[in-house]
Amino acid sequence: MRFVDTNVLLYAVSRDSAEAAKAAVARELLGGRDLALSVQVLHEFYVQATRATRTDPLSHRQAVDLIVAFARFPVQEGTLALTRAALSTRDRFQLSFWDAAIIEAARLLECPVVLSEDLNDGQDYGGVMVVNPFA
Repeated sequence: MRFVDTNVLLYAVSRDSAEAAKAAVARELLGGRDLALSVQVLHEFYVQATRATRTDPLSHRQAVDLIVAFARFPVQEGTLALTRAALSTRDRFQLSFWDAAIIEAARLLECPVVLSEDLNDGQDYGGVMVVNPFA
């Protein structure tokens, strides 16, 4: 199973012609069955996808419908154990807390791969490898 970061979800709904190639990759990925995500990813998706300053913002209803659809994949809840693990990973790898929480959510869901363009492509974070699907 592979963990999906927020940027993959955002590209999948993008109608920006400058992001057409990434949107196609993201849509193909989301058509698969071997993906997982976290509540954090869903929160970030909602905030970014509905942001008024976005080129192509979604309505509240559109974003809610997509979140319901994305929840067909396993979703890691936010827990105290996740927070503690993320704090440790933040220190160990000098990541932002939010990036460390993505890594640890993937680890808790037993995903050896995180699909993201926001972290270092090919970097191994203690058994969780980041792969940039758009590279």
